[in-house]
Amino acid sequence: MQKFHLGIFGSENLTKDVHNDIMIENLYHEVLTMLENIISNIRSSSPIVHCITNYVTVNDCANILLACGGSPIMADDPAEAADITSVCSALDINIGTLNQNTIPAMLAAGKRANELSHPVLLDPVGAGASPLRTNTAAELLKNVRFSVIRGNISEIKAIATGIGGAKGVDADEADAVTEDTLSSAAELAKSFSKATNAVIAITGAVDIIADDKTAYAVKNGCPTMSRITGSGCMLSAMTCAFAAANMDRLTEAVTAAVAAMGLAGEMAAARMGELDGNSSFRNYLIDAIFNMDDKTLKEGAKIEKI
Repeated sequence: MQKFHLGIFGSENLTKDVHNDIMIENLYHEVLTMLENIISNIRSSSPIVHCITNYVTVNDCANILLACGGSPIMADDPAEAADITSVCSALDINIGTLNQNTIPAMLAAGKRANELSHPVLLDPVGAGASPLRTNTAAELLKNVRFSVIRGNISEIKAIATGIGGAKGVDADEADAVTEDTLSSAAELAKSFSKATNAVIAITGAVDIIADDKTAYAVKNGCPTMSRITGSGCMLSAMTCAFAAANMDRLTEAVTAAVAAMGLAGEMAAARMGELDGNSSFRNYLIDAIFNMDDKTLKEGAKIEKI
């Protein structure tokens, strides 16, 4: 991040450069402020997160929650879903391994969380890839008030517009967010936020986090994150802990969670040895979250206001 400075210029250029540097400095301090105490708030409150998530990544979701300072509980039977949510601080609904048993559990837990004013996150894994996934995401959006919706660009497009090019549970390359499409993707996120009253997180090589008025780009991360199963699922679970501990600044909390996961990926990549592979990377990623604090996040986060 460029710091405020004064150079030797002509008077007209000096005015322009001072103005630009002041804007940069103000944004720099805005980012520092938005990350203030985000992680320490989690570690001091240890929010319990109810995860109705997919069985491919359930263990990793539990471990990332423990690593960031939260406490996980996994329960997807309709007979207890609402009761479990009642003793938790947040709810993570992930449709990655959707089935007819988990759908009523998601609806029951979501409604109970709404009654208790708990933050609820929707991770619409693979929306657009099958009618069951797409229709279930629509049913959940109709019946549950979500605080956060996190997915890749294809999943978000599928549930926001009805058009998405999901490749299984991965984003279609044609949908990828790039510097050229950043502004249009941010507008999609802001529009969807206005329609749902949720913070929208579109994650990929460049991440976008938006409410109906403000959008941020997060440029942390590394390519190896796409070589493990569950980095997105882990992020969704972790975001619930960030949200539960920082409900008074939800957009900032979600942005911080996305930046923390990307930064952890960078730290994990830097730790990789010659014989390490994607399994080691996953463990190093969780280790990086375990050891992360507010200072580390502030120094490493790459956040830009769009």
